Amino acid sequence: MSKKRLVVIGNGMAGIRCVEEIIAVSPDTYEIVIYGSEPRPNYNRIMLSKVLQGEHDLQDIIINDWSWYEDHGIRLCAGETVHKIDTSSKTIETTSGIRESYDILILATGSAPFIPPIPGVDKERVMSFRTIDDCARMSAYSQVHRKAAVIGGGLLGLEAARGLLHLGMEAVVVHNAPYIMNRQLDLQAATMLQHELEAQGMSFLLNKNTQKIVGRSQAQGLQFTDGTKLEAQVVVVAVGIRPNVEVAKRSGIRTHRAIVVDDYMRTSVPDVYAVGECAEHRGISYGLVAPLYEQGKVLARFLCGQETAEYKGSIPYSQLKVSGVDVFSAGNISGEEMQTAVQMLDGIRGTYKKILMKEGHVSGAILFGDTTESASLLGLVQRGAGVEELAPREEGPNPAEKAAAALADQETVCACNHVSKVMIMRAIQDKGLQTAEQVKEHTKASGSCGGCRPMVTALVKHTLHLQKNGGIASEAAVAKTTEWPVCSCTDLGHASLKEVLKRLSDRDPSEHAISADHHHLYGIHEDDGMRRIMQQLDWRTEEGCDVCHPALRYYLKITGKWMSMQQPERAGNRNDILRGAVVGIEVHTGDMKFEAMAEDLQFRWVNADMPAPVRVVLSGGASSWVSPIVQDIGLQESPAGWEIYAGGHAAHPVKEGALLGLAETEKDAVRLISACLELYRRTAWYDEPLWAWVERLGFISIRENLLDPQFQIELAGKMVSELTFT
Repeated sequence: MSKKRLVVIGNGMAGIRCVEEIIAVSPDTYEIVIYGSEPRPNYNRIMLSKVLQGEHDLQDIIINDWSWYEDHGIRLCAGETVHKIDTSSKTIETTSGIRESYDILILATGSAPFIPPIPGVDKERVMSFRTIDDCARMSAYSQVHRKAAVIGGGLLGLEAARGLLHLGMEAVVVHNAPYIMNRQLDLQAATMLQHELEAQGMSFLLNKNTQKIVGRSQAQGLQFTDGTKLEAQVVVVAVGIRPNVEVAKRSGIRTHRAIVVDDYMRTSVPDVYAVGECAEHRGISYGLVAPLYEQGKVLARFLCGQETAEYKGSIPYSQLKVSGVDVFSAGNISGEEMQTAVQMLDGIRGTYKKILMKEGHVSGAILFGDTTESASLLGLVQRGAGVEELAPREEGPNPAEKAAAALADQETVCACNHVSKVMIMRAIQDKGLQTAEQVKEHTKASGSCGGCRPMVTALVKHTLHLQKNGGIASEAAVAKTTEWPVCSCTDLGHASLKEVLKRLSDRDPSEHAISADHHHLYGIHEDDGMRRIMQQLDWRTEEGCDVCHPALRYYLKITGKWMSMQQPERAGNRNDILRGAVVGIEVHTGDMKFEAMAEDLQFRWVNADMPAPVRVVLSGGASSWVSPIVQDIGLQESPAGWEIYAGGHAAHPVKEGALLGLAETEKDAVRLISACLELYRRTAWYDEPLWAWVERLGFISIRENLLDPQFQIELAGKMVSELTFT
């Protein structure tokens, strides 16, 4: 069966991220063709200013080189601009005459610099700052000219001016507002930034409106509405961007400011989608990386037939380094209803923090000079957290490490690439990383806009500090989170306890007290070994209690370093409901197919240690008085094969499970059920019912993992291996 052809118009960051997600989810679904107007592979446009400033060259900012397209079977038509879409025949046409048919079309045309209608804007040496070619033109101009003007005091204008300074030119920023970056900063932060930039050699003309660009055929300067003039041989216009919608508009696709899309990025035309800066969702078009990547992920999953949450919009934020100065801004920072919740200015360190609230909830934040708190503040803004969460915490070794330590484990540090604090810390520890650059290579954190680099650096210092300060005690500290403790004997929650024990089990046995030696811990009786472990994990009681002792014993078992050596007993009566934290298999039909499946499941799971008792019900369908939908795991026959449900609960609180998947054969059904049980066994907290586990992890997330064929086989085979060889 031939693949559907997916054509992407646009080789920029949003469109390619969507393609990357499609490859990750379902690599064999589509034949992919990409058209890009620039004659080069995909690169990080956000880093252009670093190229201009001499910090990077072109190769450093390439995201996917030519070989990436080839390795994934993608046909890249570089240097080709699509100017026509025939939605009735489902074809596109480029300006050079290439015609291409499509089954699915993604518009990722991005945006273009907005050029205001200033007289003289079409003269030579007047340019925008958007592409690698623009960087080359600026560099060439700097060889023969010395005076430059930048119209626009936003981020892009400031970065262009800093690049011109690096090239040896005089750079004057002309802005029509009272202070620079007025959309992201308040007056205090903007003034501090301006002083920093002036110290670097930049000049500013504020509250200035350009009347015209003077000079005959080439730019010679600016004339303002107040009658004053400025000499300049190079003029860079950086006043904003405008979505590229012309090809969509000509093709009858609905546009407003940008291409109008719904919550699944669908346009007004069937089989045509839009993502990135060219898309307008709920009246908003985004020019920031994180929202564009979020859109790409939703669209990719939708096109691959995977369950996905709708895209509901994003909280706008900017986390960046402006000419060497760290700046962060999130949410609403102005408006009559906004009130200041926190405001701190440190003139000696050159740092500033302001947090705004609305009706008692965090609604916006600004950081200048030190942005290590940006991830936690962004989380507060996104959740609309109550201002009581801003209460100061215990002092840490320094402000950066304090912020790193205070950040919740699951909080996102790199929103562009969805990398959390715990993912970064695990990479540092597991791979022995020592620098933020190494973290970027292994996790992609700070690899896009680079704004989260201060927090990544702080997390490296924080994690290395914990490791240096000692063995198991530091492991416990690394794992400690804001979760509820297992019991009053410890400060560790279930997630933290599992994480510590897993790390210990991965070490050389000589380093710790955990052993796989039958019923002993390195020659020590089990109870003595348990006491040693509890001592080293700072337990408050010597013996533990009825809550933590069985939890600790269970977590030790599933690490694989302390397992019961009793040979598994074979299945007894399949209708017996096994006592304790085990799997009970029930059959509610006389059909022999169900008998065989029950025996297979019971053979696999009769002796498995589980976090809580699990009830698996095999039901004959509508004729059965037992519903599979309100069981931990339920199976029933259907015309398509077998339906497997998970996450139900028949007692109070009654909960309906959801369809986990369809299986064509009995063998497939047993494998999916076994994979679900093994995933539950690995990831649930001790004494956490399966329905509560589903609620905590999210059904869609669990289903996505279990329907990955390779992972499903791995999970299902894990238990058979343990029963056979332990």
